Amino acid sequence: MLGVTALHVLVGRTDWGSILPELIVGGAVLLLLLADVFITERRIEVTTGISLVALVAAFVACMNLWHTGQPFAFYGMVSSDRFSIFFDYVILLSAFLAVLLSPSYIERSGFDPGDYYALLLASTTGMMLMAASISLIMIFLSLELLSLALYILSGFARSSPRSQEAGFKYFLLSSFASAFLVYGMALIYGATGSTQLYFIGACLHGFPYCQAAAATSPLLYVGIGLMAVGFAFKVSVVPFHMWTPDVYEGAPTPITAFMSVTTKAAVFAAFMRVFNFTFATVSSRWFGLIWALAIVTMIVGNVIALSQTNMKRLLAYSGIAHAGYLLVALSANSAAGETAVAFYFLAYLFMNIGAFILVSVLESRGEAGDEIATYRGLWYRNPALAAATAVFMFSLAGFPPTAGFFAKYLVFLSAVQSGHTELAIIGVIASLISMAYYLRVVAVMFMQAEGEARPEAPIPGAADIAMAATVAGSIGLGILPTGFFNLATQGVDAIRTIFGL
Repeated sequence: MLGVTALHVLVGRTDWGSILPELIVGGAVLLLLLADVFITERRIEVTTGISLVALVAAFVACMNLWHTGQPFAFYGMVSSDRFSIFFDYVILLSAFLAVLLSPSYIERSGFDPGDYYALLLASTTGMMLMAASISLIMIFLSLELLSLALYILSGFARSSPRSQEAGFKYFLLSSFASAFLVYGMALIYGATGSTQLYFIGACLHGFPYCQAAAATSPLLYVGIGLMAVGFAFKVSVVPFHMWTPDVYEGAPTPITAFMSVTTKAAVFAAFMRVFNFTFATVSSRWFGLIWALAIVTMIVGNVIALSQTNMKRLLAYSGIAHAGYLLVALSANSAAGETAVAFYFLAYLFMNIGAFILVSVLESRGEAGDEIATYRGLWYRNPALAAATAVFMFSLAGFPPTAGFFAKYLVFLSAVQSGHTELAIIGVIASLISMAYYLRVVAVMFMQAEGEARPEAPIPGAADIAMAATVAGSIGLGILPTGFFNLATQGVDAIRTIFGL
């Protein structure tokens, strides 16, 4: 008889504790589905409350893991190091703001609140797992979890042809990108013999227990190229950005606001783990590609945004340009550049989600909130909403003393310190171009109203809380950035120590 070898899988309390925030959010998904079945009255209020409580509880769990997290859990699949926890903060705050924007939109659109929030939190769980992934397999599984939920949410407005087109287009092109990514992972496994990022990094450092000549294998470099393309699709990098404006325009506005920040944050966290840390010793092989993508993305995103008359499409091309700025910091391949990326996302979540509040508020009233022309004279009808939107536009453009200014300063400074002054110069020029379309929105809002000014109704639901929080973040991170910058620095230092950098 053939002998049978028993497989012992030892998973302890520390392993489960390392993914406690993800377990809380994932458990809330199941609770929301049950609540949607058994609760017949005040369903929007109940499901909104469950979602907010779960996100707050997960945030508290992250705060505990900041001091007690483990670098390796579940046999090297995930980590609860400070780097992943910092990005969890960004993802959870973004999800919290998106939930605050949702009740009035759900009520007007007739969405099923249980399904809507369950999908939103399922996507959040995938994003948090992706930020924590230290294995190629886990990166791919997390990416699929967050993507599948977003495909459905993008086309959630079943009566809207634009929403259906957005969901279908996002599904097709994102699936295509996933194929590039998983094929690249397979080639990297073939070159190194492992899917764990730490082992791959050690292998490329020349450790003897790896496959011979892994660092010079053609499979490795083809795999790196394919993974770069896959990541570039997911974060809307030119020339892999064509899906972004259509999806942003067609998806429900709270979902657009949510995915515009969180998808980029989760994917960039994985992007840095793979390229800046795992592939650090072969950076000369991938730097040129990232360098070129950064330049093209900054220029194309900002130039095309100049001609946009639709606010959601304008913000889509703005997001593409900001992905280019982030690639500048990533290509610096230094602690300063990695810290700049982490802090940038913290600033970006406030100013970019805030920019979508105007669209969401107007749409919740049944108005054409995505057309910039409808903002004419908004200052005379709703001064608070116009002033808040102006703050977000100034921050996205990089005016001091907003969060956007300090975030861009860190990005360009990291490029200069790493010896790539040309990237900083092109980035500054691209940022100057962006001021034209950001200031155009401000000018339209503050133009004199035609005829007699008419006051508008107060901002509906909890959107006023989201507006206040995003204004405070957009200004506060610019005036008092030190504490948050230190958190980003601690997160980057922690992961650099793990990879021996």
